[in-house]
Amino acid sequence: MKPRLSIVATLAAAMALVASGAILAQQQKPGKSARKEAPRSLSQAAKHGKYLVQIGGCNDCHTPGYIQSNGKVDEANWLIGDTLGWRGPWGTTYPPNLRLAAQSMTEAQFMARARSELRPPMPWFNLRAMSDGDLKAIYAYLKHLGPAGVAAPAYLPPDKAPTLPFVQFPSPPAARTK
Repeated sequence: MKPRLSIVATLAAAMALVASGAILAQQQKPGKSARKEAPRSLSQAAKHGKYLVQIGGCNDCHTPGYIQSNGKVDEANWLIGDTLGWRGPWGTTYPPNLRLAAQSMTEAQFMARARSELRPPMPWFNLRAMSDGDLKAIYAYLKHLGPAGVAAPAYLPPDKAPTLPFVQFPSPPAARTK
């Protein structure tokens, strides 16, 4: 009986060794980390900034496909700008990549830019109405997201025809005379 017990023990040890080797190999596959990194948690300011971005409609223009997908765009792709132009009497503007912009600005620069007049159809007058705390929160959220995407196409003056798709705004109505 001893030889039989010895064979069973050897087989059990061999199976345990193979199983642990397979588990170890699975954990150490190239391209995979043996331990997962915890996602960065949002600060209170960044959480408030995310909320403001969502209710303020920032994604509607600054996130490609956001409206078309009923808001079902992965957050990793939010606010990267768009190549869909907005054309009107002012020319053609493109929603800029807010994530890249925030990475290249200090908080003070971001706030100054948000409080300056911007080209249509950006509702810059709404940004002017925001409190310093709200603008700082949006900046914190953009910094949390980090850089992604590429810069949006440059502004085109009214006499230049866009080569990319665009939304055409109607000309304002003629002034009425009495």
